[in-house]
Amino acid sequence: MKASKHLSFWQIWNMNFGFFGIQFSFGLQQSNMSAIYKYLGADEASLPMLWLAGPVTGLVLQPIIGAMSDATWSERFGRRKPYFLIGALVSSIALVLMPFSSALWMAAGLLWILDAANNIAMEPYRAFVADRLEEKQHSIGFLMQSFFTGLGITLANFTPALLVGFGVLTLNDKLSNGIPVYTYWAFFIGAAAALLSVLLSVSTTREFPPDEEERRLLEEARKKNLFTRTFGEIGAAMKEMPLTMKQLIPVKFFTWYAMFCYWEYITSSLSSSIFHTTDQHSEGFSQAQLLTGNLNGTYNVICFLCAFALVPLAVKMGAKRVHFLALALGGTGLLLLPMLDHGTQLVELPNPFGTPLSISQVYLYPIGLGIAWASMMAMPYQLLAASIPKEKRGVYMGIFNMFIVVPMIIQIITMQYFVYDWLGKDPVAVIRLAGVFLILGGLFSLRIKTPNTAA
Repeated sequence: MKASKHLSFWQIWNMNFGFFGIQFSFGLQQSNMSAIYKYLGADEASLPMLWLAGPVTGLVLQPIIGAMSDATWSERFGRRKPYFLIGALVSSIALVLMPFSSALWMAAGLLWILDAANNIAMEPYRAFVADRLEEKQHSIGFLMQSFFTGLGITLANFTPALLVGFGVLTLNDKLSNGIPVYTYWAFFIGAAAALLSVLLSVSTTREFPPDEEERRLLEEARKKNLFTRTFGEIGAAMKEMPLTMKQLIPVKFFTWYAMFCYWEYITSSLSSSIFHTTDQHSEGFSQAQLLTGNLNGTYNVICFLCAFALVPLAVKMGAKRVHFLALALGGTGLLLLPMLDHGTQLVELPNPFGTPLSISQVYLYPIGLGIAWASMMAMPYQLLAASIPKEKRGVYMGIFNMFIVVPMIIQIITMQYFVYDWLGKDPVAVIRLAGVFLILGGLFSLRIKTPNTAA
């Protein structure tokens, strides 16, 4: 591939804007899927297994899609962009259908489709940044993705509360399956965001055509069987995995085990500790669902506000030290969560559309979690990008994302069959465990040895 030229801030903005829609979709899942499952009759003990779709599809699809995109070139669509388009289209359809689920199996099946589509779109996006930007711009490229991750998930999390808060819908408006009407509209808005944002990125950013040597390699690759070629590249890449990548494995394990604990049990934890109910038909549970969206939205506001502040810190302190501090702050916030009160008001914000917005004590923990989330979306990829060969960026980014989904699968199996029981079947204890694991992930990040580069 020809050398990537230096891009302006707004060119980097446009190329990453599609990440906004993809993350809007993920945000809707994080804040609403446990509640949707409970509305359809699931209990807390069965929630982990119902979340299995995301990690399994990621484990299977991401390295395959990465290897396939490395060997793809279309004069009209490019190398990575065809995957963005297909993923965005399929995820939009699944988002529209999700709130109409009539049974648990339907919601779980749609989640499998939705996660598969999101993985098809997201994995090549990591390689797209490494392909298109020169090395000294990798930091801002990946941190721009952190910014759009925060922005997309923030709006996804706040959308249901905004629809209710502005009087567009009421808390008790529900479909025949028990799922609130505000959930449907949030998913419908997410479908539009996913498709339109990807279309904008695809239409405003070009990919460089392969040079003569790369064209020769592409032609040789296309002569081979797709299955043999793809899995051969994955196997070879696994054998030649750089040391930096190996040292990131425990960091990714503890952080993503922790985040899955958080997403699965935050609504139940808030419902139990603040509203003193676990009944999904109660108003208290609906309030906990909206509060989950607000709190998740808050940590994502913090994420996109501090994403670019991490750039000079990473230059000055090093990415691994920044990652340690960020994860330590996030873990501390989750450990403090059960001690924070929703009734104690910290500040009151003016609301031109109605009553003033009350910010309670419980909104303190998203500050640390948001800083951790911004770092998780950027620092590991920055550490990785300089250590992998450019011609294998797609497959290595796919393998690297296995370090996310394998911890999720382990979390689901262990939480389902013994950890939840060991923690006394208490959602609050699961959140505390997530805090401990974030801190452990930060400690392991200090052990990473990075290659010497001018960047």
